[in-house]
Amino acid sequence: MSRRIDYRVEGLDCSEEIAILRREVGGRPGIVDLEFDVVNARMSIEFDPDAISSDEIVSAVGSTGMKATPWERRSAHEEGPFWMRHGRLVMTTASGTLLLSAFITHWVLHGSLLDAFAGGHQKQHIFPLPVILLYLGAVVSGAWYVVPKALQAARRFRPDMNFLMFSAVIGAIVIGELFEAATVSCLFAVSLLLEHWSVERARNAIGALLHLSPSTARYYCGDHGGIHEKPVEEVPLGSVVLVRPGERIPLDGEVVKGESSVNQAPITGESMPVSKQPGDTVYAGTINQDGALEFRTTKLANDTTLARIIHMVESAQSRRARSQQWVDRFSAYYTPIMILLAISVAILVPMLMDASWSEGVYRGLVILVIACPCALVISTPVSIVSALTASARNGLLIKGGLYLEIAGRLQVLALDKTGTLTQGQPEVQRIVPLNGHSERELLERAAALEFASEHPLARAILRKARESGIDVIPAGNFQAIRGKGGEGNIGGRIFWIGSHRMMHEKGQETPEIHAKAEELEDAGHTVIAIGNDKHVCGIISIADSLRENVQHIIAEIKKAGVKRVIMLTGDNEGTARAIAAEAGIDEYRCELLPEDKVEAIGRLVREHKYVAMVGDGVNDAPAMATATLGIAMGAMGTDAALETADVALMSDDLSKLPWLISHSRRTLRNIQQNITFALGLKLVFIVLTLFGLASLWMAIAADTGVTLLVVFNSLRLLNRSSMN
Repeated sequence: MSRRIDYRVEGLDCSEEIAILRREVGGRPGIVDLEFDVVNARMSIEFDPDAISSDEIVSAVGSTGMKATPWERRSAHEEGPFWMRHGRLVMTTASGTLLLSAFITHWVLHGSLLDAFAGGHQKQHIFPLPVILLYLGAVVSGAWYVVPKALQAARRFRPDMNFLMFSAVIGAIVIGELFEAATVSCLFAVSLLLEHWSVERARNAIGALLHLSPSTARYYCGDHGGIHEKPVEEVPLGSVVLVRPGERIPLDGEVVKGESSVNQAPITGESMPVSKQPGDTVYAGTINQDGALEFRTTKLANDTTLARIIHMVESAQSRRARSQQWVDRFSAYYTPIMILLAISVAILVPMLMDASWSEGVYRGLVILVIACPCALVISTPVSIVSALTASARNGLLIKGGLYLEIAGRLQVLALDKTGTLTQGQPEVQRIVPLNGHSERELLERAAALEFASEHPLARAILRKARESGIDVIPAGNFQAIRGKGGEGNIGGRIFWIGSHRMMHEKGQETPEIHAKAEELEDAGHTVIAIGNDKHVCGIISIADSLRENVQHIIAEIKKAGVKRVIMLTGDNEGTARAIAAEAGIDEYRCELLPEDKVEAIGRLVREHKYVAMVGDGVNDAPAMATATLGIAMGAMGTDAALETADVALMSDDLSKLPWLISHSRRTLRNIQQNITFALGLKLVFIVLTLFGLASLWMAIAADTGVTLLVVFNSLRLLNRSSMN
């Protein structure tokens, strides 16, 4: 019978490591199935224990240069917490520092910039010992994490970019071009560091989600009803849990006692707090506001809506990490071809042409040097760094080149409503005085009754009163009516304030007032009624309003090439329909839980491939992770949404979206130009070398020249300012 064991794999950061593990471990006798979670560096193996042991699996992983530890025995201190967290950064920084120090030292000692750039190929030039040591130090520190993988690739006869980089560095050292060797080593280390950081961000996203739910819960235990406080994982299914005002709800369940308003925005994305009474559902991670609640748990801690959100983020990020990068596919052909070509030239030139063996080896070294991936390695990163810098100047934080490239290929843009299309804060929209009362009088009485309330709707009324210059005097003897509203004394007379339902229960709602209230509710507004013992004095409608200029922004997004713009929201049909119509959205989907948004985004990705999700809440994090591109509203966004997203709008300015799409397309063209320059020049020099027309000096000069050309072409992206 097969069994499954999870392992923590040190060094599992990208699709390249997954491919290596599938070849080296998956092909062993007894291995039934392999699954990978790059976000958590986890490898799950199903195997036949009669055919292969756990120790043999660990040994097989070790043969790849990585290290496997059974998941339950993993430790954050295996190699020291500092080195595990910052080792790559330390070695990359050391490589860059040593490279710069060597260059400056060489320049100072010889007084010539030419010596610093090209000392190695000058026949009469000898590197000073301090310069040699500094350059070698830059090589060693830059290649620290690459050499083990390069050696394993050589042992397996599967050369990759790590092996080619290592070979180019060794070749450059052999022919005395230390500057070239150190530069390649440093640049490659930078690219690996950026890849490592992207995975760390995904891991941080999971941590941010985990902090949403309380770690303990108070629940009634035994026949005597005693209250116990225990970790949420130990709370039995069906227990009655007590949650006080202001506390987060620890588990999913159904209310059995009490009435309150609950802020469900972290889970459902609803813009308004939702009233809860016996029979209603509550979710882990949401916030109880103004009344004690008792609810019966309907799900265990590892099966709550929040737990599913965490699982969905993990799964989506893992799928994303498996996607093959262009350089991986290219290196599968480029690396072995260049190595074979260099060896072939070194052997065949003396055999087929009137040339010595030393000449053949020399031409082989020229091929190896011109094959050096320096210009190729930086052709994309320099463009990306320049484009990312320009983006930051224009209020966009983009977490990597892959995401910048994807923005230029978008076919569908999905947007959350609350906090994305809208301001994310309820505001007074309409004041409708009735029965001879004025707008100011109605607002004065509403503010007096809501003076002490912390409810978001009450805060909206008080903000409107202050904006209108009203000096609010609180009502006397105010009495709250749980889940409905309240009443108090104003000028010696009792006035009440409450929901549409409360107005109906008071028996003061006329057909005309009912029609007006329904009209406002159909437009997505929440209706607040104010009245006295005789009649309804008026109604105030409150709603989350659209961001400024949204209609124009949506039109510009479509003009930039996006075919469909869709709104996904947890709000009701009326609110969603009204907002979509006002914003010019093509279509909307409403009353969605996080898993519904994930399903909707997944379907769009299957249909259109390049789909972006724009959101600001934790409930949007799984959908953003599932989309091809996740975009978070920066200032309003939660930590989890920002960590999960690939792009953050730092100023919450949606007008940056059409600029991002256009900027991405410019960057793609720039990268294509750079790759064409780099590969084109290499092809030319390979042909010249075959005919004996290229020298080592010319190869080095050409490689340096195309590197500078690539850099200067990429720097043009820094001059791209916002169109707005």
